[in-house]
Amino acid sequence: MMKFYVKASETLRQLRSDKAGVVSFEYVVVAFSVVTAVLATFAVAGPSGVAGALSTAISKVTALLPQ
Repeated sequence: MMKFYVKASETLRQLRSDKAGVVSFEYVVVAFSVVTAVLATFAVAGPSGVAGALSTAISKVTALLPQ
């Protein structure tokens, strides 16, 4: 366990001091934020959410398709 802690703290220390590492760390934070926002949007329950709107739109389109 101590080896893992030392290795993780060394990696974080290198990321903090390395410009390229800081940029990649910022990308991770931005990606996490985007994923969280998308999950929160689609997690709205009920017919008024995005999932309900998509379901309604898909059913209307498939109803218009010739059989």
